[in-house]
Amino acid sequence: MACCLASCCASATCGLCTSVASGITRKSARIAYCGLFGASLVVSWILRETGAPLLEKLPWINTSDSFTKEWYQQQAVLRVSFGNFLFFAIYALIMIGVKDQNDRRDSWHHGGWGLKMIVWFLLVALMFFVPNVIVSIYGTLSKFGAGAFLLVQVVLLLDATHNWNDSWVEKDEKKWYIALLVISIVCYIATYAFSGILFIWFNPSGHDCGLNVFFIVMPMILAFVFAIIALHPAVNGSLLPASVISVYCAYVCYTGLSSEPHDYVCNGLNKSKAVNASTLILGMLTTVLSVLYSALRAGSSTTFLSPPSSPRSGGREALLEDPEDGKKKGGEAEARPVSYSYSFFHIIFALASMYAAMLLSGWTDSSESASLIDVGWTSVWVKICTGWVTAVLYIWTLIAPLILPDREFY
Repeated sequence: MACCLASCCASATCGLCTSVASGITRKSARIAYCGLFGASLVVSWILRETGAPLLEKLPWINTSDSFTKEWYQQQAVLRVSFGNFLFFAIYALIMIGVKDQNDRRDSWHHGGWGLKMIVWFLLVALMFFVPNVIVSIYGTLSKFGAGAFLLVQVVLLLDATHNWNDSWVEKDEKKWYIALLVISIVCYIATYAFSGILFIWFNPSGHDCGLNVFFIVMPMILAFVFAIIALHPAVNGSLLPASVISVYCAYVCYTGLSSEPHDYVCNGLNKSKAVNASTLILGMLTTVLSVLYSALRAGSSTTFLSPPSSPRSGGREALLEDPEDGKKKGGEAEARPVSYSYSFFHIIFALASMYAAMLLSGWTDSSESASLIDVGWTSVWVKICTGWVTAVLYIWTLIAPLILPDREFY
Protein backbone atom coordinates (compact mmCIF):
# COMPACT_ATOMS: atom_id res chain seq x y z
CA MET A 1 0.00 0.00 0.00
CA ALA A 2 2.77 2.44 0.90
CA CYS A 3 4.60 1.64 -2.29
CA CYS A 4 1.33 2.10 -4.15
CA LEU A 5 0.84 5.52 -2.58
CA ALA A 6 4.44 6.45 -3.31
CA SER A 7 4.02 5.29 -6.88
CA CYS A 8 0.79 7.27 -7.28
CA CYS A 9 2.37 10.44 -5.90
CA ALA A 10 5.51 10.05 -7.95
CA SER A 11 3.70 9.03 -11.13
CA ALA A 12 1.28 11.95 -10.87
CA THR A 13 4.20 14.32 -10.48
CA CYS A 14 6.10 12.53 -13.22
CA GLY A 15 3.13 12.78 -15.57
CA LEU A 16 2.83 16.50 -14.96
CA CYS A 17 6.54 17.03 -15.55
CA THR A 18 6.53 14.86 -18.68
CA SER A 19 3.74 16.92 -20.19
CA VAL A 20 5.98 19.97 -20.24
CA ALA A 21 9.22 18.11 -20.99
CA SER A 22 8.96 18.76 -24.70
CA GLY A 23 8.85 22.51 -24.05
CA ILE A 24 12.06 22.61 -22.03
CA THR A 25 14.86 24.37 -23.87
CA ARG A 26 18.50 24.90 -23.07
CA LYS A 27 17.64 28.20 -21.42
CA SER A 28 15.06 26.65 -19.10
CA ALA A 29 16.82 23.37 -18.30
CA ARG A 30 18.18 24.61 -15.00
CA ILE A 31 14.73 25.77 -13.95
CA ALA A 32 13.36 22.36 -14.96
CA TYR A 33 15.83 20.63 -12.63
CA CYS A 34 14.66 22.95 -9.85
CA GLY A 35 11.06 22.00 -10.67
CA LEU A 36 11.94 18.32 -10.43
CA PHE A 37 13.56 18.91 -7.07
CA GLY A 38 10.47 20.80 -5.90
CA ALA A 39 8.32 17.86 -7.02
CA SER A 40 10.39 15.54 -4.83
CA LEU A 41 9.69 17.79 -1.85
CA VAL A 42 5.96 17.61 -2.52
CA VAL A 43 6.11 13.81 -2.67
CA SER A 44 8.13 13.75 0.58
CA TRP A 45 5.59 16.00 2.27
CA ILE A 46 2.60 13.90 1.20
CA LEU A 47 4.20 10.64 2.30
CA ARG A 48 5.39 12.19 5.54
CA GLU A 49 1.83 13.11 6.47
CA THR A 50 -0.03 10.10 5.09
CA GLY A 51 2.42 7.25 4.54
CA ALA A 52 3.21 6.12 8.11
CA PRO A 53 0.21 3.76 8.51
CA LEU A 54 0.97 2.19 5.14
CA LEU A 55 4.68 1.70 5.81
CA GLU A 56 3.77 -0.23 8.96
CA LYS A 57 2.21 -2.92 6.76
CA LEU A 58 5.42 -3.59 4.84
CA PRO A 59 7.25 -6.49 6.58
CA TRP A 60 10.72 -5.48 5.29
CA ILE A 61 10.26 -2.02 6.82
CA ASN A 62 8.24 -2.88 9.94
CA THR A 63 10.85 -5.13 11.55
CA SER A 64 10.29 -4.05 15.16
CA ASP A 65 7.35 -3.30 17.42
CA SER A 66 9.27 -0.38 18.93
CA PHE A 67 9.04 1.79 15.81
CA THR A 68 7.01 4.97 16.41
CA LYS A 69 4.92 7.04 14.02
CA GLU A 70 7.74 9.59 13.83
CA TRP A 71 10.14 6.84 12.76
CA TYR A 72 7.89 5.85 9.86
CA GLN A 73 7.55 9.50 8.86
CA GLN A 74 11.33 9.74 8.77
CA GLN A 75 11.50 6.58 6.66
CA ALA A 76 9.10 8.02 4.08
CA VAL A 77 11.11 11.23 3.79
CA LEU A 78 14.51 9.52 3.72
CA ARG A 79 13.49 7.00 1.05
CA VAL A 80 12.16 9.68 -1.30
CA SER A 81 15.28 11.74 -0.63
CA PHE A 82 17.48 8.69 -1.27
CA GLY A 83 15.96 8.19 -4.70
CA ASN A 84 16.29 11.87 -5.51
CA PHE A 85 19.90 11.87 -4.30
CA LEU A 86 20.79 8.88 -6.48
CA PHE A 87 19.22 10.52 -9.54
CA PHE A 88 21.33 13.65 -9.24
CA ALA A 89 24.45 11.81 -8.02
CA ILE A 90 24.37 9.50 -11.04
CA TYR A 91 24.01 12.49 -13.34
CA ALA A 92 26.90 14.20 -11.57
CA LEU A 93 29.12 11.19 -12.26
CA ILE A 94 28.00 10.96 -15.89
CA MET A 95 28.77 14.65 -16.48
CA ILE A 96 32.32 14.56 -15.14
CA GLY A 97 34.72 15.94 -17.73
CA VAL A 98 32.19 17.61 -20.06
CA LYS A 99 34.12 20.59 -21.47
CA ASP A 100 32.52 21.48 -24.78
CA GLN A 101 29.16 21.28 -26.51
CA ASN A 102 30.26 18.65 -29.01
CA ASP A 103 30.36 16.15 -26.16
CA ARG A 104 27.31 13.90 -26.49
CA ARG A 105 26.64 14.26 -22.77
CA ASP A 106 25.88 17.95 -23.29
CA SER A 107 22.58 16.96 -24.91
CA TRP A 108 21.92 14.49 -22.09
CA HIS A 109 22.15 17.35 -19.60
CA HIS A 110 19.72 19.61 -21.47
CA GLY A 111 17.37 17.13 -23.15
CA GLY A 112 15.72 13.74 -22.78
CA TRP A 113 13.30 14.90 -20.13
CA GLY A 114 10.75 12.16 -20.73
CA LEU A 115 13.37 9.50 -19.96
CA LYS A 116 14.64 11.52 -17.01
CA MET A 117 11.18 11.55 -15.42
CA ILE A 118 10.87 7.78 -15.81
CA VAL A 119 14.29 7.15 -14.25
CA TRP A 120 13.52 9.52 -11.39
CA PHE A 121 10.20 7.79 -10.73
CA LEU A 122 11.78 4.32 -10.74
CA LEU A 123 14.56 5.34 -8.37
CA VAL A 124 12.10 6.84 -5.87
CA ALA A 125 9.82 3.80 -6.03
CA LEU A 126 12.69 1.32 -5.67
CA MET A 127 13.90 3.01 -2.50
CA PHE A 128 10.82 1.66 -0.69
CA PHE A 129 12.23 -1.85 -1.17
CA VAL A 130 15.64 -0.99 0.29
CA PRO A 131 16.49 -2.53 3.72
CA ASN A 132 16.22 -0.28 6.77
CA VAL A 133 19.94 -0.50 7.51
CA ILE A 134 20.85 1.10 4.17
CA VAL A 135 18.33 3.89 4.72
CA SER A 136 19.74 4.40 8.22
CA ILE A 137 23.25 4.78 6.79
CA TYR A 138 21.93 7.24 4.23
CA GLY A 139 20.24 9.22 7.03
CA THR A 140 23.56 9.49 8.88
CA LEU A 141 25.43 10.54 5.74
CA SER A 142 22.70 13.08 4.99
CA LYS A 143 23.65 15.07 8.07
CA PHE A 144 27.10 15.64 6.57
CA GLY A 145 25.63 16.22 3.11
CA ALA A 146 23.28 18.84 4.52
CA GLY A 147 26.21 20.59 6.16
CA ALA A 148 28.08 20.52 2.86
CA PHE A 149 25.08 22.08 1.11
CA LEU A 150 25.02 24.91 3.65
CA LEU A 151 28.75 25.39 3.09
CA VAL A 152 28.23 25.65 -0.67
CA GLN A 153 25.61 28.32 -0.05
CA VAL A 154 28.08 30.25 2.08
CA VAL A 155 30.72 30.18 -0.68
CA LEU A 156 28.18 31.31 -3.27
CA LEU A 157 27.02 34.10 -0.95
CA LEU A 158 30.58 35.31 -0.52
CA ASP A 159 31.09 35.23 -4.28
CA ALA A 160 27.84 37.13 -4.89
CA THR A 161 28.62 39.89 -2.36
CA HIS A 162 32.11 40.44 -3.77
CA ASN A 163 30.73 40.56 -7.33
CA TRP A 164 28.07 43.03 -6.22
CA ASN A 165 30.64 45.27 -4.60
CA ASP A 166 33.05 45.07 -7.55
CA SER A 167 30.33 45.85 -10.10
CA TRP A 168 29.37 49.07 -8.32
CA VAL A 169 32.96 50.12 -7.65
CA GLU A 170 33.82 49.61 -11.34
CA LYS A 171 31.23 52.25 -12.28
CA ASP A 172 33.48 54.77 -10.52
CA GLU A 173 30.69 57.27 -9.93
CA LYS A 174 29.90 59.16 -6.76
CA LYS A 175 26.27 57.99 -6.59
CA TRP A 176 27.33 54.33 -6.57
CA TYR A 177 29.84 54.94 -3.78
CA ILE A 178 27.10 56.66 -1.78
CA ALA A 179 24.79 53.72 -2.45
CA LEU A 180 27.44 51.31 -1.19
CA LEU A 181 27.87 53.33 1.99
CA VAL A 182 24.13 53.65 2.62
CA ILE A 183 23.45 49.95 2.12
CA SER A 184 26.39 49.02 4.34
CA ILE A 185 25.15 51.28 7.15
CA VAL A 186 21.61 49.93 6.84
CA CYS A 187 22.90 46.36 7.00
CA TYR A 188 24.94 47.07 10.11
CA ILE A 189 22.01 48.79 11.81
CA ALA A 190 19.81 45.84 10.90
CA THR A 191 22.38 43.40 12.29
CA TYR A 192 22.54 45.00 15.73
CA ALA A 193 18.83 45.82 15.88
CA PHE A 194 17.92 42.24 15.01
CA SER A 195 20.40 40.95 17.59
CA GLY A 196 18.65 43.10 20.18
CA ILE A 197 15.33 41.49 19.25
CA LEU A 198 16.91 38.06 19.62
CA PHE A 199 17.84 38.96 23.21
CA ILE A 200 14.16 39.59 23.90
CA TRP A 201 12.97 36.40 22.24
CA PHE A 202 15.60 33.94 23.38
CA ASN A 203 16.81 35.33 26.71
CA PRO A 204 13.61 35.58 28.79
CA SER A 205 13.94 37.08 32.22
CA GLY A 206 14.04 34.71 35.15
CA HIS A 207 15.94 31.99 33.30
CA ASP A 208 19.61 31.16 32.91
CA CYS A 209 20.09 31.30 29.14
CA GLY A 210 23.84 31.71 28.95
CA LEU A 211 24.15 29.51 25.85
CA ASN A 212 21.63 31.61 23.93
CA VAL A 213 23.35 34.80 25.01
CA PHE A 214 26.63 33.42 23.72
CA PHE A 215 25.03 32.51 20.39
CA ILE A 216 23.53 36.01 20.02
CA VAL A 217 26.63 37.95 21.08
CA MET A 218 28.93 36.11 18.65
CA PRO A 219 27.43 37.63 15.44
CA MET A 220 27.60 41.09 17.03
CA ILE A 221 31.30 40.66 17.81
CA LEU A 222 31.98 39.16 14.38
CA ALA A 223 30.23 42.06 12.64
CA PHE A 224 32.59 44.48 14.38
CA VAL A 225 35.62 42.31 13.50
CA PHE A 226 34.52 42.17 9.85
CA ALA A 227 34.46 45.97 9.63
CA ILE A 228 37.84 46.40 11.32
CA ILE A 229 39.58 43.91 9.04
CA ALA A 230 37.83 45.04 5.84
CA LEU A 231 38.74 48.70 6.43
CA HIS A 232 42.34 48.03 7.41
CA PRO A 233 44.76 49.76 5.00
CA ALA A 234 46.66 46.54 4.34
CA VAL A 235 43.53 44.66 3.35
CA ASN A 236 41.87 45.14 -0.01
CA GLY A 237 38.39 44.96 1.49
CA SER A 238 35.10 46.81 1.40
CA LEU A 239 32.36 47.57 3.88
CA LEU A 240 29.50 46.20 1.74
CA PRO A 241 30.50 42.52 1.83
CA ALA A 242 31.28 42.85 5.54
CA SER A 243 27.83 44.28 6.28
CA VAL A 244 25.98 41.70 4.16
CA ILE A 245 27.83 38.80 5.79
CA SER A 246 27.05 40.36 9.19
CA VAL A 247 23.34 40.34 8.42
CA TYR A 248 23.57 36.76 7.19
CA CYS A 249 25.33 35.61 10.36
CA ALA A 250 22.65 37.28 12.50
CA TYR A 251 19.92 35.60 10.41
CA VAL A 252 21.57 32.19 10.69
CA CYS A 253 21.78 32.72 14.45
CA TYR A 254 18.03 33.38 14.51
CA THR A 255 17.23 30.27 12.49
CA GLY A 256 19.39 28.23 14.85
CA LEU A 257 17.76 29.60 17.99
CA SER A 258 14.28 29.16 16.52
CA SER A 259 15.07 25.46 16.02
CA GLU A 260 15.51 24.92 19.75
CA PRO A 261 13.01 22.42 21.24
CA HIS A 262 9.70 24.06 22.02
CA ASP A 263 9.80 22.92 25.65
CA TYR A 264 13.16 24.65 26.17
CA VAL A 265 12.58 27.51 28.61
CA CYS A 266 14.91 29.84 26.71
CA ASN A 267 12.93 29.53 23.49
CA GLY A 268 10.59 32.46 23.94
CA LEU A 269 8.76 32.14 20.65
CA ASN A 270 6.18 29.81 22.23
CA LYS A 271 5.54 27.86 19.08
CA SER A 272 2.83 25.27 18.87
CA LYS A 273 4.02 21.69 19.15
CA ALA A 274 1.73 20.64 16.34
CA VAL A 275 3.03 20.81 12.81
CA ASN A 276 0.65 22.87 10.71
CA ALA A 277 0.44 23.26 6.98
CA SER A 278 1.82 26.79 6.99
CA THR A 279 5.01 25.67 8.75
CA LEU A 280 5.51 22.89 6.23
CA ILE A 281 4.84 25.15 3.25
CA LEU A 282 7.16 27.88 4.55
CA GLY A 283 9.94 25.39 5.25
CA MET A 284 9.73 23.78 1.83
CA LEU A 285 9.38 27.11 0.03
CA THR A 286 12.51 28.41 1.76
CA THR A 287 14.38 25.26 0.78
CA VAL A 288 13.24 25.46 -2.86
CA LEU A 289 14.24 29.12 -3.12
CA SER A 290 17.58 28.35 -1.50
CA VAL A 291 18.27 25.51 -3.93
CA LEU A 292 17.07 27.62 -6.86
CA TYR A 293 19.50 30.38 -5.97
CA SER A 294 22.37 27.93 -5.47
CA ALA A 295 21.67 26.12 -8.73
CA LEU A 296 21.42 29.31 -10.77
CA ARG A 297 24.53 30.77 -9.18
CA ALA A 298 26.29 27.51 -10.06
CA GLY A 299 25.77 28.45 -13.68
CA SER A 300 27.34 31.89 -13.37
CA SER A 301 29.73 31.87 -10.42
CA THR A 302 33.40 32.25 -11.29
CA THR A 303 34.70 31.20 -7.90
CA PHE A 304 35.16 27.48 -8.38
CA LEU A 305 32.25 26.19 -10.42
CA SER A 306 33.55 26.73 -13.95
CA PRO A 307 35.31 23.91 -15.81
CA PRO A 308 38.92 24.49 -16.89
CA SER A 309 37.94 25.24 -20.48
CA SER A 310 35.23 27.71 -19.56
CA PRO A 311 36.03 31.41 -20.07
CA ARG A 312 36.49 33.12 -16.72
CA SER A 313 36.84 36.64 -18.03
CA GLY A 314 34.53 39.05 -19.74
CA GLY A 315 31.00 40.12 -18.90
CA ARG A 316 28.83 37.96 -16.70
CA GLU A 317 25.89 36.23 -18.32
CA ALA A 318 22.29 36.12 -17.19
CA LEU A 319 21.51 33.37 -14.73
CA LEU A 320 18.77 31.79 -16.83
CA GLU A 321 20.49 31.89 -20.18
CA ASP A 322 23.02 29.51 -21.69
CA PRO A 323 25.49 30.99 -24.17
CA GLU A 324 25.69 27.53 -25.75
CA ASP A 325 22.62 28.43 -27.81
CA GLY A 326 25.05 29.81 -30.36
CA LYS A 327 26.01 26.24 -31.16
CA LYS A 328 23.03 25.85 -33.42
CA LYS A 329 23.88 29.05 -35.25
CA GLY A 330 27.49 28.15 -35.85
CA GLY A 331 26.85 24.53 -36.74
CA GLU A 332 29.56 21.99 -36.00
CA ALA A 333 32.44 24.12 -37.27
CA GLU A 334 33.77 24.94 -33.83
CA ALA A 335 33.33 23.35 -30.42
CA ARG A 336 32.33 25.95 -27.86
CA PRO A 337 33.17 25.34 -24.19
CA VAL A 338 30.36 24.83 -21.71
CA SER A 339 29.60 27.81 -19.49
CA TYR A 340 29.50 25.97 -16.16
CA SER A 341 30.30 22.63 -14.57
CA TYR A 342 27.40 20.27 -15.23
CA SER A 343 28.78 17.82 -12.69
CA PHE A 344 28.92 20.36 -9.89
CA PHE A 345 25.46 21.59 -10.85
CA HIS A 346 24.03 18.12 -10.14
CA ILE A 347 26.11 17.74 -6.98
CA ILE A 348 24.31 20.79 -5.59
CA PHE A 349 20.96 19.10 -6.08
CA ALA A 350 22.23 15.84 -4.59
CA LEU A 351 23.38 17.67 -1.46
CA ALA A 352 20.14 19.68 -1.41
CA SER A 353 18.20 16.39 -1.37
CA MET A 354 20.04 15.47 1.81
CA TYR A 355 19.43 18.90 3.30
CA ALA A 356 15.69 18.76 2.54
CA ALA A 357 15.49 15.29 4.09
CA MET A 358 17.04 16.58 7.29
CA LEU A 359 14.57 19.47 7.47
CA LEU A 360 11.52 17.26 6.92
CA SER A 361 12.72 14.48 9.23
CA GLY A 362 13.83 16.66 12.14
CA TRP A 363 17.46 15.75 11.40
CA THR A 364 16.51 12.11 12.17
CA ASP A 365 16.21 13.04 15.84
CA SER A 366 14.62 10.33 17.98
CA SER A 367 13.09 12.82 20.43
CA GLU A 368 9.63 14.37 20.35
CA SER A 369 11.03 17.17 18.19
CA ALA A 370 11.42 14.69 15.35
CA SER A 371 7.71 15.15 14.57
CA LEU A 372 8.31 18.84 13.93
CA ILE A 373 9.88 20.57 10.97
CA ASP A 374 13.52 21.58 11.48
CA VAL A 375 13.39 21.46 15.28
CA GLY A 376 15.98 19.90 17.58
CA TRP A 377 19.45 20.46 18.98
CA THR A 378 21.11 18.92 15.94
CA SER A 379 19.51 21.56 13.75
CA VAL A 380 20.52 24.27 16.23
CA TRP A 381 24.19 23.36 16.21
CA VAL A 382 24.36 22.81 12.45
CA LYS A 383 23.02 26.31 11.81
CA ILE A 384 25.07 28.03 14.49
CA CYS A 385 28.23 26.37 13.20
CA THR A 386 27.27 27.41 9.67
CA GLY A 387 27.31 31.03 10.81
CA TRP A 388 30.72 30.58 12.38
CA VAL A 389 32.12 28.87 9.29
CA THR A 390 30.76 31.73 7.20
CA ALA A 391 32.67 34.17 9.37
CA VAL A 392 35.89 32.17 9.10
CA LEU A 393 35.62 31.90 5.31
CA TYR A 394 34.92 35.60 4.91
CA ILE A 395 37.86 36.59 7.09
CA TRP A 396 40.03 34.20 5.09
CA THR A 397 39.03 35.91 1.82
CA LEU A 398 40.31 39.15 3.32
CA ILE A 399 43.60 38.01 4.80
CA ALA A 400 44.53 35.23 2.36
CA PRO A 401 46.23 37.63 -0.13
CA LEU A 402 48.42 38.89 2.74
CA ILE A 403 49.36 35.43 3.96
CA LEU A 404 49.87 33.97 0.47
CA PRO A 405 50.99 36.94 -1.65
CA ASP A 406 52.31 34.75 -4.48
CA ARG A 407 48.90 33.18 -5.19
CA GLU A 408 46.16 34.73 -7.29
CA PHE A 409 42.70 34.89 -5.69
CA TYR A 410 39.54 35.36 -7.74
